[in-house]
Amino acid sequence: MALSALTRALRSLSLSQPALSSSSQTIAQTKLRTTATSNAHLSLPAVTLLSTVRQCRGFLTTASLDQNRSQWKQREKYTVRPIGMKKTGGRDHTGKIRTHGIGGGHKQRYRWIDFQRLRYEPGKENQVFDEKVVEVRYDPCRSADIALVAGGNRKRWIIATENMQAGDIIKTSGVIGRMAVLADEGDAHPLGALPVGTLVNNLEIYPGKGAEYIRAAGTSGVLLRKVNGTAIVQLPSKQQVQVLETCIVTVGRVSNIDHNKRIIGKAGRNRWLGIRPSSGLWQRKGGWAGRKIKPLPPMKSYVNMPSISAK
Repeated sequence: MALSALTRALRSLSLSQPALSSSSQTIAQTKLRTTATSNAHLSLPAVTLLSTVRQCRGFLTTASLDQNRSQWKQREKYTVRPIGMKKTGGRDHTGKIRTHGIGGGHKQRYRWIDFQRLRYEPGKENQVFDEKVVEVRYDPCRSADIALVAGGNRKRWIIATENMQAGDIIKTSGVIGRMAVLADEGDAHPLGALPVGTLVNNLEIYPGKGAEYIRAAGTSGVLLRKVNGTAIVQLPSKQQVQVLETCIVTVGRVSNIDHNKRIIGKAGRNRWLGIRPSSGLWQRKGGWAGRKIKPLPPMKSYVNMPSISAK
């Protein structure tokens, strides 16, 4: 009895395999015909759209950096109007977090700062020009205050100095005379035209490139000495840099000198500023946390001086 049942089961299994294989082949052929027919009716843009949809990544809650740049970092025509910005949340174009501790915060708008003070108007090259301070205001994108200045046929935003007020007249010059000039705060001159010991800010490291150093709130550098067409400036970090004497600087100290004395008061204010809390993992401080007395770093030179071996 058991032997006959086993024989019938094996016979049915051997008979069902070809049937199953033939049925699977029939289904596959039917699917291929259907796909070919549908592709024949589809146009090329529709196929491209389908492939694009398949390759599209998941939805992100923050804007990518490319979208952000297209609004305010790739503009060609200067404007003093506030420009809208999208939050990135510290993420790059792939959606991965690249900078931790960033996210949320109050909505901000970017005001385009002109860091190149010596920017002549068309037809007025190599002339000293004056500008009037229209407004001094808070800027959410930086620690220092900014000033709206107007002169000639243009307006522009610049970094405000410590005592700059609305109605002041500031002067910008690119002339280096035989005698050092007695510059007022907020004026912009080449380093070679200023006396040694002058407090400066918004320092250029290459002539005409725009200010790159000493732009934070309350900071200032010191013009130490002038040597053979170059100038040596001490930065707020005590680092000394050597640049050409034709580099433009602003006289005085950057505004908002009490920025480092502000009191946050509560955790919510950091969230207003777009600063997220760090991890709650507590770690004991090691030897890296102690005070270290280090020698000053060597002077950094941005001047292409000819070497002795070249002679």
